[in-house]
Amino acid sequence: MILTHENIFVLNTANTTYMFHILPSGHPEHLYYGPALGNTGEEEPEMLAEATKALCEKRAFPAGNMISYSPEYPQLTPEDLCLEMSSYGKGDIREPFVEVIAPDGSRTLDFRFVKAEITEQKPEYETLPGSYSEDGKVEHLTVTLEEKYRELQLELHYYVYEENDVICRSSRLINHSEQPVRLERLMSTQLDLPEGDFVMSVFRGAWAREMNRVDTPVAGGRVVNSSFTGSSSNRANPFVMLSRTGTTETAGLCYGMNLIYSGNHYESCEVNAFGKTRFVSGINPAGFSFLLAPEEAFEAPEAVMSCSDQGFRGLSLSMQHFVREHIVRGTWKNRVRPILLNSWEAAYFKFDEGKLLRMAKEAKDVGIELFVMDDGWFGKRDSDTCSLGDWKVNTDKLPGGLKRLADKIRQLGMDFGIWVEPEMVNTDSDLYRQHPEWSMEIPGQPHSEGRNQRILDFANPEVVDYMTEAITEVLNSAEISYVKWDMNRIMSDVYSPYLPAERQSETAHRYMLGVYRMMRTITERFPQILFEGCAAGGNRFDLGILSYFPQIWASDDTDPIQRAKIQEGYSYGYPMSTVSAHVSASPNHQTLRRTPLDTRYHTAAFGVLGYECNLADMSRQELEEIRKQIELYKAWREVYFYGDFYRLRTGNIHEWMTVSTDRKLAAGMLLQELAVPNVQSERFHGAGLKPEARYRLYNIVQRQDIRNFGDLVNTVSPVHVKQGSLPHRVLARFVTMPGEQEEHCVSGSLLMHAGVRLAQAYSGTGYNEETRYFQDFSSRMYYLEEV
Repeated sequence: MILTHENIFVLNTANTTYMFHILPSGHPEHLYYGPALGNTGEEEPEMLAEATKALCEKRAFPAGNMISYSPEYPQLTPEDLCLEMSSYGKGDIREPFVEVIAPDGSRTLDFRFVKAEITEQKPEYETLPGSYSEDGKVEHLTVTLEEKYRELQLELHYYVYEENDVICRSSRLINHSEQPVRLERLMSTQLDLPEGDFVMSVFRGAWAREMNRVDTPVAGGRVVNSSFTGSSSNRANPFVMLSRTGTTETAGLCYGMNLIYSGNHYESCEVNAFGKTRFVSGINPAGFSFLLAPEEAFEAPEAVMSCSDQGFRGLSLSMQHFVREHIVRGTWKNRVRPILLNSWEAAYFKFDEGKLLRMAKEAKDVGIELFVMDDGWFGKRDSDTCSLGDWKVNTDKLPGGLKRLADKIRQLGMDFGIWVEPEMVNTDSDLYRQHPEWSMEIPGQPHSEGRNQRILDFANPEVVDYMTEAITEVLNSAEISYVKWDMNRIMSDVYSPYLPAERQSETAHRYMLGVYRMMRTITERFPQILFEGCAAGGNRFDLGILSYFPQIWASDDTDPIQRAKIQEGYSYGYPMSTVSAHVSASPNHQTLRRTPLDTRYHTAAFGVLGYECNLADMSRQELEEIRKQIELYKAWREVYFYGDFYRLRTGNIHEWMTVSTDRKLAAGMLLQELAVPNVQSERFHGAGLKPEARYRLYNIVQRQDIRNFGDLVNTVSPVHVKQGSLPHRVLARFVTMPGEQEEHCVSGSLLMHAGVRLAQAYSGTGYNEETRYFQDFSSRMYYLEEV
């Protein structure tokens, strides 16, 4: 709900209040963002004035060594104001919201209030994706500011999603002057807070180890999270958090910020000399500027903000609900996703139709619903050194083309999907030989490549149009149900042969706009296809991509121990229904770590489940275990997909739970990274349950391979069994060790506050059916059903 009275503005969500007003000087002063303040004027507008009087900064004289705004307002010192937007030149020396170079070379800006408008409409952006509502109604406040000396107009847009405790912001700059101006920076949001006691949490990483949470107290100076890769990047995800010192998973004040953008981004948290905090987020100003012609407008990406005084859990639930309801869209928004088998780690580039069909038949037998052919099906693509850009079928591998393979997969009873990488080109390709000017590279200079490939110049509309038609032709050539859209490198030697010299600093942003245009066109042409985003794993996991594709490949690392950390990181700001996760081979191809098959499944089941291994080479025992996994997953799939995800513990022990929307069902996991000697006791906890309801908690008994116990087999065997010998292998086929059974019927309150004590873990003094085999990389899944 948006309230206004005499240039005071209050944006209320279910549990938060955001408040600012216009100073007599015309500047928008931020007053408050935090837990709901109750009745701030809904029934009695004059209460707004009283609340404003209580919250505004009191000023009588300027402090020493500070700039006074003007003779008319000498007490107004912008350096120490909490503002809705800021700029350089009038005394505010903190991080600016907007920077423009005027035709005379000056940089001073002074935007002042002109008008405000409240509507229930949220028009689509001209060039960018944004949030939306299914019914088309979003409470929308537009505040218009003007720089009268430069004839520039700045719009600040606020969108309120009351039920999700989310407020979105964006900005738009219009040049009403008669000369071009150079825009150096336009942020999407600015949040000024009167205190300085905050910790900035960012999610850093690299290929195969994305989304590691890093906490930095910001007591003075500036902490920056940014990407300069041409993508949102695995180095620094655009989702960040600000929290009061001491905030925990379930208690304390915290803010979550994200950006609906997939390119270079920038998040900065700064504490000034007076203990005030400023946070800004938007397009990374490094390497960016935009030449704005007369009457031309520039729109900044939309920013997402949420606040919780219930710790990180409350914040995460708000963000997860918001992304599900107001970012993800289209045919697959609310549809559970098929279980797939991806060919990549099973075959890499070495496959033909026969090999793929053998894999597909095994996949069908274990219950898989979608077969995906990954990289290697086009051009002369036998390695990553050639053929990107040549989207024609390799008939040596697939003599009948995509259609014959797709038809055969469908005859088996599965859907068919493919991999594409439309934004890339190899120099060894027909496309590059025909159009070298379509590659993003500096003419006459050597180019630094990534993964033996170059980036197509999507700042050039002709390139976007060509590639859109090329992929359209591919998708029309067969009955294709799924597309994995990859982007396997970051930018280097950033240059668009299409743009003139004075616009080269627009290249990275215009590239992203070209990508969005193609994604929108393709998804509108093929609404029935399930698209999955990918960028060497999680190099472009962001709300921009999720505005077109309902799920993203979270990491190329399928090792379940690393994936547990990665998926926990994503869960702070994204729902697990957007996180694609696969069960792969052991030893793992990225870490060479050996892990149990059930642990690989347990971790992947909380995301969008798939398999990425050669089923044709697996033992009958492994195939039977996978068959049971898939059968169980199908029974619980709606809980995983639609439910709320809770982090209960992180670290050496990972404890997760997903609870159905009606809170009648829940699935929880306990995963241990490394065993600690002689620790027998363990508890399993619940979250999000009905306190008064009674739940049956149980596990699926898993018998253990006798070889897991090593030489200890000889303590009970009547004859000596040599480790690794043929008798040992034969014995393991017929003899397994019992697993523990957990069966409890207790209240939701008991589960959430006390937890259930589990069977004792093996600790070197004995083993039977009442002992829990819980060694390195072990895990358990527990199921809860309301009685």
